[in-house]
Amino acid sequence: MKRVRSDRARGNAPSPERRRTRSAPRFVRGLNHARRFRAVMYFELADRLPMIEWAGWWNLTLERWQGEGLSRRVRNVREHLGLDCYRQLWVAPRGAMFPYAAKHGEGVVESMDDYLKVRPHLYPAPNLTRNRELAKWARWQSEGRAVVWMTLDGFFWFPRTLLGIERHLLTFYEDPELMHQINSDLLGWNLRVVDDFCRVCAPQFMTLAEDMSYNHGPMCSKALFDEFLAPYYRGLVPALAERGILPMVDSDGDVTTLIPWLKEVGIQGILPLERMAGVDVAQIRRDHPDFRMIGAFDKMVMKRGEKAMRREFERLLPTMKTGGFIPSVDHQTPPDVSLETYRCYVGLLREYCERAASG
Repeated sequence: MKRVRSDRARGNAPSPERRRTRSAPRFVRGLNHARRFRAVMYFELADRLPMIEWAGWWNLTLERWQGEGLSRRVRNVREHLGLDCYRQLWVAPRGAMFPYAAKHGEGVVESMDDYLKVRPHLYPAPNLTRNRELAKWARWQSEGRAVVWMTLDGFFWFPRTLLGIERHLLTFYEDPELMHQINSDLLGWNLRVVDDFCRVCAPQFMTLAEDMSYNHGPMCSKALFDEFLAPYYRGLVPALAERGILPMVDSDGDVTTLIPWLKEVGIQGILPLERMAGVDVAQIRRDHPDFRMIGAFDKMVMKRGEKAMRREFERLLPTMKTGGFIPSVDHQTPPDVSLETYRCYVGLLREYCERAASG
């Protein structure tokens, strides 16, 4: 991995022209999980890249593996199978009594009046200072035994969960006041969550759940992004930077067009970089040398066995060597992948994470 200077005060990756030219050892041995993540994501030397599965597994995948010998008593499948210790807490803005829609994709809000009726069931007090599990994770992170990351609902995703897929897109045009009201309220709540979370533990990175792209690009125009999302990103990102938290976005689909928009509002990384949507991480690295990425391993090749998975790692290896990129399955491991095949994948992942760091 190429070594560069860290610009930690601002939380930004250093530009390529600031890379050191003097020779340096290729390895920094013995890094713990927290230091390794920091080094890789800030384009510094590491003993290897982190080994993570960023998304949880489908129930059908776990059921298959349990039928193939994975004990149901295993509490943390990731570490059991040889992956690094990462802990995620998704803090959602819906209270216990929020009236969810009957079907996926449908909404519960059609107007400002509807929104004001359900708002008492939104934005509950975080109360994270009482979360014993988070306190334990904070201790693990301070000891280097884990990486803690936080997920919040984003300013595209959250209105869609209230309005439903179709009405959400229409609301940009038909009721802009409602869209701004929802995102203004969400920003205020997200800021309270960040403050409360950091009283217990400052996560090393965070993701905003957005899913604002599909296989042909963003589901909104740049003009809509600038009017309805950008102001709220700009309200949130500085609070993250002040605390040294790396801000990333979680969006499926082809995010190539979206990345410059996100950079304009201070977002510094993205996941999961779906290959089936045509995402090319090598091209993204050429276009955005300082942008962080997680994911990109084509989940559809896993069932084909070791040779196919090795070819996929070979595709990713040049980008892995540039830093700022952690390879991971580009969504969730599908249930057509056997436990034996997944163990093979983990072995290959370790091999290539070490090769990426050794030059």
